[in-house]
Amino acid sequence: MLLWNEANNIAREAALKRPAISVSESTKAVTQQIIAEVSARGDAALLDMAKKYDNRDNARLLVPVEEINASAKGLDKSLKQALDIAYKNIKAFHKKQLPKSIKLDTQPGVSCELKYEAIEAIGLYVPGGSAPLPSSVLMQGVCAQLSGASTVVLATPVKGNERIHPAILYAAKLCGITTIVEAGGAGAIAAMALGTESIPRVNKVFGPGNSFVTMAKQLLAQDLPGFAIDMPAGPSEVLVIADARANPAFVAADLLSQAEHGEDSQVVLICTSKDIIIKTQQQIEQQLTSLSRADIAKAALANSSFIFVESLEEAFEVSALYGPEHLILQIYKAENYVAQVKNAGSVFVGDYTPESAGDYASGTNHVLPTYGYSKVYSSLNLLDFFRTYTVQHITEAGLRQLSKAILPMAKAEGLDAHAQAVSIRLGAQQ
Repeated sequence: MLLWNEANNIAREAALKRPAISVSESTKAVTQQIIAEVSARGDAALLDMAKKYDNRDNARLLVPVEEINASAKGLDKSLKQALDIAYKNIKAFHKKQLPKSIKLDTQPGVSCELKYEAIEAIGLYVPGGSAPLPSSVLMQGVCAQLSGASTVVLATPVKGNERIHPAILYAAKLCGITTIVEAGGAGAIAAMALGTESIPRVNKVFGPGNSFVTMAKQLLAQDLPGFAIDMPAGPSEVLVIADARANPAFVAADLLSQAEHGEDSQVVLICTSKDIIIKTQQQIEQQLTSLSRADIAKAALANSSFIFVESLEEAFEVSALYGPEHLILQIYKAENYVAQVKNAGSVFVGDYTPESAGDYASGTNHVLPTYGYSKVYSSLNLLDFFRTYTVQHITEAGLRQLSKAILPMAKAEGLDAHAQAVSIRLGAQQ
């Protein structure tokens, strides 16, 4: 437990320091080679990588549409119902985010517009691992669906002789996705960014992944004109603000639900009660015994911090310094404190609002800025799947009036051709 008011700056910085993201030169070199292989050999390179990295002897690249359409048959009733509920809630929340163009006459004869246009081709990446992640399909796929993107490609890795879990296929079906690529890692990112014989080229890729996926996204965004990625990605994290009446079992459960994501995850508790901190630590030890991913959670807890502060105002100040991906408020009348929140990816208000709700089915998006990027980046939302552009239309009379601003400014900046483009028009009408 760190007593914030008694700690020096070094101790405070250590308590809020993230686990180091180690991106070695070897990771970069391997990723660059993978990108070069996909660029040169397309599908053949992906099939070779499937054998090399995923132990697949008879790999295929695309899932047949018939298999996607039949995916519900492979699900038990409760899981299908869960996915249906989550899809409905996520779609309802994000549908409200559909943008509307604006038009304004800034002065007589001068009309300006802001228009929204869906990004034409979207790539979605869903990581593999120890369990399928249909929730990640829904979070990204709903946005792509609502945007009206004409091309949507989903890529996810497959190991050995396995097939993609039907829950992922069913989630994709709900989102109207018919192009599903059985490939993962840097190769899949490169294939979507560059295009291959079987895989359409996309303009922007979304989704988290391992260090090779992250490196591929960064390298391709830097080097490939017209290609973009969603946001910087780091390990998952949660920060809980609690007071003396918080339930230690609830707090511990929230911390553990984030710690089980990965060994590099980080959890932070900021509390106005030393007793609650101690009881939460005891609850963590008790609850760990029943978790299937206890070893992962224990490793993540090594990066955890338990911080005692004198007031809730101070708690929010410390939270703003950290800039958490997830911020949970287990405090009395928590809804009254939302206005004090700064620098958080997503906020969970009150005792009965666990982070798990946002991860799966409440309706908000679980793709969030990590590693302090909540200070400058937003949670994934529908606007990330659009681009904006402006339109202006000026009449002769409008240009004559506007020239009173344009000509002096062009002269001051020494841009004679800019001024001439206006004056030659005005002169032609005399």
